[in-house]
Amino acid sequence: MPTHWLGFVVLVAALLVVDLFVLQGGGRRASLRAAWMWTAFLAALACGFAIWTGVTGGRQHGMEFMTGYVIEFSLSIDNLFIFLILFRSLHLETEQQRKVLLWGVLGAIVLRGGLILAGTTLLERYGWVEYVFGAILAFAALRLLLHPPGSSPVRGPVAWIQSFGPRYAGGARLGLASLLLVVAAVEATDLVFAVDSIPAVLAVTRDPWIAFTSNIFAVLGLRSLYFAVAGLMDRFQQLHYALACILGFVAFKMLAGRWIAISTPVSLGAILAILVVFVAVNQVLLRMRPAGRA
Repeated sequence: MPTHWLGFVVLVAALLVVDLFVLQGGGRRASLRAAWMWTAFLAALACGFAIWTGVTGGRQHGMEFMTGYVIEFSLSIDNLFIFLILFRSLHLETEQQRKVLLWGVLGAIVLRGGLILAGTTLLERYGWVEYVFGAILAFAALRLLLHPPGSSPVRGPVAWIQSFGPRYAGGARLGLASLLLVVAAVEATDLVFAVDSIPAVLAVTRDPWIAFTSNIFAVLGLRSLYFAVAGLMDRFQQLHYALACILGFVAFKMLAGRWIAISTPVSLGAILAILVVFVAVNQVLLRMRPAGRA
């Protein structure tokens, strides 16, 4: 098993090097097509990893990985909305956005690894922690349902960052001090989302290996996905309702697990169904909008 962990760390490092130095080598800007291709490649790699996990560890482990990956990837998309609002408010250049997201991904890998280790340890030693995690997920679902579409959750942090590190003349570029504060804001945002997402994946599996790898595969695709869909995010302002349903379902599974057993295949099917319904409803709402409105 230690060789699996070492091999995965090497794989993650290699993917980050390719992302940083091959796709965007020499400071050149990666094309939209390249961003989509890299996002699709990482998703395909995650599917291949799920198959490998199923072959080596059993079908149940493969299903748990895929379910955890879908949950984490879905929840990670919500992060992108926060990043988009933050970057737009601070007028960050594209290259600065790439640097901030790179450090954000690296920080997220370390942060989530620590939280998963702590979470699995607590669940193993104290059974009642399961109900605490379930309550956290239920609260997160309720918070998303009550969150008004289009409101900005980063207005305070934006004002704070600008007050500590004013922009250069023209407002097109942030200084180093401000950029570091933006990185800190991104990490803090990921911490808030990790508090929701880590209990969600632990409702699917208690295996640290599966929980960690599914999380990291989801996080790895964040940078390229951001640039691939940044121009389309305004069309998905109802996403939080789908995420609320997913968190609510996972919270129910964790809280009622002692009395109602929900298998991993059923969980994966339910989560995929929620996402499919959301996409269909979202498309209907877009077509119903008056002409001229985004």
